[in-house]
Formats: sequence, structure tokens, C-alpha cells
Amino acid sequence: MLVKSLNKKYDAIVIGGGHAGVEASHALSKLGAKTLLICLNFNKIANMPCNPNIGGSAKGIVVREIDALGGLMGKMADKEGAMLQMKVLNMSKGPGVRCYRAQEDKIGYPKVVQEELLTLNNLDIYEGEVKSLIVDKSTIKGIILDNKEEVLCKVVVIATGTFMESRLLRGEEIIDAGPDGTKSSHGLSKSIKDLGVNIIRLKTGTPPRIDPDSIDYSKLEIEEGSSGYYNFSYDNNTYRKKEDMLPCYITYTNEKTHKIIRDNLNKSALFSGLIEGVGPRYCPSIEDKVVRFASKTRHQLFLEPESIHFKSCYVQGLSTSFSKEIQEKILHSIVGLEKAKILKYAYAIEYDSIEPSELTSSLALKKAKGIFIAGQIASTSGYEEAAALGLIAGINAYNYIKNKEEFILSRDEAYIGIMIDDIVTKGSKEPYRLLSSRSEFRLLTRNDNADIRLLKKGYDVGLNSKERYKLINSKNEKVFSTINLLDETKVGKNEGVSSYISSLGFPLINGNETLKQLLKRQNVSYLELSKYIDLPKLNEEEIFKVETEIKYEGFIKGELLQAERRKKSETTLIPQDIDYLHMDGISLEAREKLNLIKPKNLGEASRITNVHPADIDVLYFYIKRLSKNNK
Repeated sequence: MLVKSLNKKYDAIVIGGGHAGVEASHALSKLGAKTLLICLNFNKIANMPCNPNIGGSAKGIVVREIDALGGLMGKMADKEGAMLQMKVLNMSKGPGVRCYRAQEDKIGYPKVVQEELLTLNNLDIYEGEVKSLIVDKSTIKGIILDNKEEVLCKVVVIATGTFMESRLLRGEEIIDAGPDGTKSSHGLSKSIKDLGVNIIRLKTGTPPRIDPDSIDYSKLEIEEGSSGYYNFSYDNNTYRKKEDMLPCYITYTNEKTHKIIRDNLNKSALFSGLIEGVGPRYCPSIEDKVVRFASKTRHQLFLEPESIHFKSCYVQGLSTSFSKEIQEKILHSIVGLEKAKILKYAYAIEYDSIEPSELTSSLALKKAKGIFIAGQIASTSGYEEAAALGLIAGINAYNYIKNKEEFILSRDEAYIGIMIDDIVTKGSKEPYRLLSSRSEFRLLTRNDNADIRLLKKGYDVGLNSKERYKLINSKNEKVFSTINLLDETKVGKNEGVSSYISSLGFPLINGNETLKQLLKRQNVSYLELSKYIDLPKLNEEEIFKVETEIKYEGFIKGELLQAERRKKSETTLIPQDIDYLHMDGISLEAREKLNLIKPKNLGEASRITNVHPADIDVLYFYIKRLSKNNK
């Protein structure tokens, strides 16, 4: 509930009401911890200051993983009043990169999240600003608010997003503010830095919003939602019809646009020297793209609706820190936007962040016990990455209170595991963004099988009820029993099946083949086979699971073997008191990185940037020698 006065002590305090803070608060309170969520403004909880969309390449898979573990984001994104459009990406590509992307309502999505949080037992929500942490003997004891009030706790999750010491930049204009011009946070960054934590300066940005009535749609390509039955959440059995979805549109920059940009680079905060922070490599500003990719004659832009409650169109791909005057010139040089009216000018935002190698794999801060970090303050970017980190931080904060084992997902289990492993072993000097190319296990960590991978883990943790676990698990049992049936059923003298297979250009079958063997063939579908043989009735997603498990069986087995080999290196534990700086045979660069990150096992050490295979060999024999001497 939203409270005006606070208790003197809570089990857990979550600082920040963005997507990370929401998931951490939900997890902690649902698991039974008396939790306080402190936000600057209740009405900005789960705000979407950038594009109001959820999902996308790799990110959509993360939303399904959050849902399978018992988190909130997928359920909220599916809700009526929240979703404007659902699209399936990479339909023509392999199942390892297929994922969902939903355009959400900028008003509707935060509203359903806020309503959900108000229903949670064990959760108090308070509007205020945390100025500093109370730490004694390197252990968190509580927080101090801007009104000098002290609140004690056992654990803190810091999920301040892009608010710490934030400022907005546009041309020569600098504003002391957070996203959407809201209040920024001051003081907490220094309190964290005083613990000896490495604070870095990062930058992100947002494009202009324009009046949809001022767009010439006749010149644009339309981008509609996907027909079919698609949801993020495994609980949701209602689907948004394509005809009820709002369309998006596509246009492009051109040589005229690029000339305006090149001629006015000194009027961009990015190129004038005002911006200190490092921006996201995979979501750069338009001026950065024009400079870096000088040979490209155009860049794609998406025009996407922000809400049904007010008129506003988001110009995806036109993020910039140019002055208002130049923004208008750029916009009016683009086809379809010649008369576009700007409702809200673009800006860059700069903020303090924690260098993520300061964290353990449980997202705990190494230099103080009981402090967990989640979201963009951990040098990541995106609502989905933030929500995933918030969920894991919340689970581990609860486990810390209860002296339970850390909850850690491996790289072959989830994209969430890939992200956390990447940021804590490699660190980051820019906002980290999830991409499907970051996964070496794309067929194991698919969009369709997040429930198979993670449902039980969410149940064991305590976020999935027994009823939910049984219900969703029964659907998966149906999938695997169907695969077994196909493996056991021979075609025999079925003329319909024989004719169907021949029509696809395959040799005549002899009848001894199983249906599973036939389904392995390219373009052979479960639905077509079911026309000639009585097969279990499956929905679209169940059919996709069956076909993927069968058609990619060999590749899946290969990735499982690779994952198994890697897990063997994870069992070689590294003593945490090793003096890397004086270890012979390892490069100086590797020593410094190992000393900073202090990996728990050999597998983790092997994934640290600038730690090479030769360094790992030396470290392995050093550990073995230590172990032998200690016997």
C-alpha cells in the first residue's frame, strides 16, 4: 500500500520504482519479506521514458523467462489497456532467434503495474528520496531519507535507473533532471562511492515525439502486428486480435538529413563536449550513426504510437542531443515528416552507474554485505534487462535474509544468466544491451521453451504456486508425450502421408519410417501430417515446440554437450584468497582483471575479458598444486 509514514524497520528496502525496482519489490514481498519500496513519484512507477515497448531481439525471450520464474513484466504487458500491438520477430529465421515484441501504452502499462503493486501483502510504497546508506562494519543497516529520517533494514536493493546525479542535455542546454524531466537523485551516488565502489558516468537518450495528425502516412510503409495467438505470459489465454492492434509505420533518413546533421555537429551535446558519459553502442544517437556509418545513405526509422489516451508518436531511431532548432530541421527533411509537429523534443541523459564487475553473480555488491544492485545502475540498458536484474536481485536479497544459497542461472539456462555472467565477468564501460548473438546456446534458450527451462526453478524459489506449476507443466507433458508418440508411430501403408511427402519432392517412403523421422524433413509440418493420421490436438505454440524439438534435435544435443563440458570447468573452484598480482606465468593484464573480479570458479575466470587460455592453464595447475599441498 501507499503510505505516508514509515515503520522504523523493514526486512528489505528497494530504492527506485522503475522496472528493476518493481520486480525486486514484487519478489521480496511475495516471498514473505516485509518490504519498503521508496520512489520519487508513485505515478512514475514502471514509467517508460523511452519507447513504450516491451520485448524485441533477445529481450522478448527475457520477458518470457521473467514470467516463467514468477515475475511480473510479461503478465502486465499482456493486460488489456496495456498492449497496443504484438509482433513476432524473426519468423523467417530459426527458432533460436524468434521472439516477441509488444508496443505498450505509456499510460496503460504503468497503471496496471501500479495497481498490481497496491494489492501485494508485505509491501509499503513511500514517496521520498534516499540520500545515503547506513553501513556499519561493511554491512548494510539502513537508509537515510531527504527529511533526515532513518529506516533500518536487513537488506537493500538499489534500483535507481538513470536518476543518480542525472542531467538532461540538448544542444547547449543542460537541465538538472531525470527521465521525462522528472526530479533527479542527489547524494546516494556519493554514499555508494564512499564504500570504495567504482562509479562510472553513462549516457543514453531519447528521440522527439511528434503529433500523429501532422504525419503524411501516404508516403510511409505500414508495419502491422502479427496474426496468431501470442502472449508473453504462460498464464494468459486471451489474445489481442490483429484488427484491434494499432499499426506502426516505417520511414528513412536521407542524404539531406545527413547533411543537416554533419553541418551542425557542434550543436549536438554529444559532439560539443558537454556529454561526459559513454552511450549505448547498439542504440546510438542519429548523429553518432551518421558519423560512424558515413557510407550509409539512409537509416530506418519506426513511427510508433505511445498511447490511446493522448496523441503522440515516438520516432524510433532518431535519438539525439541536438538543439531544438536543428531537431526540427532534421525531422522536416524526412519523407512523411515534412510538416511534423514536435510535441516533445529529444534529449540525452547522463547519469551515475556502478561498474558491474563490482558485483557478484548474485548481484550483491562485493564491498558491503546486504546490498544488491539491479537495473540501469548496473550499467545495463532497457526495461527488460532491468526487470530481469530486479527479479534476480530480489530473490537473492530474500535468500540473503534467510541465509539461503544464492540463486544463479547459468548461460545455458537463460538469457538472464548470460547477461549477468557477461556484466560481472567482463564489466562494462557502456550500457549493456542483450542481443541474441551474445548467446552460445540459442537453441537451448529459446522463446518457446522458457517455461520448460525455468518454471520449476520459480516454483522451488517460491514465486510460482503449486497450482501454476502443475497447470503449465501439464501442457509441456502433452508436448513431450506427443514427441514420444511420433517416435513410436510408423507410417505404414498410409497413402495420404505418402502422397504428402512425395508432393514436397522427397522419395517415396517405404512405410517403416516413423512420423518423427518424417517431421525432421524440411517443410514437413505437424498440421499436415495430422490431416492423414489421428494426432493429439495441439495449439500453435505446442506445435512449434514439438517441431522445434524434433527438427533441431541434433543441434540441441550438440549444445547440451557443449554446456555439459563447460559445467565441468565450473566445478573447479578458485580459493578467494589467491594473490593474483604476484602469480607467475599469468599476464599482467589478466592478473589485474582476476584480482578485480575474483571469479568463483575456472569457468567464470575463462570468460573474463583479457584473460586468455594460457592464463587459465596456469591458474588451473596453480589451484591443483594448492589443493595437493593442503591435503
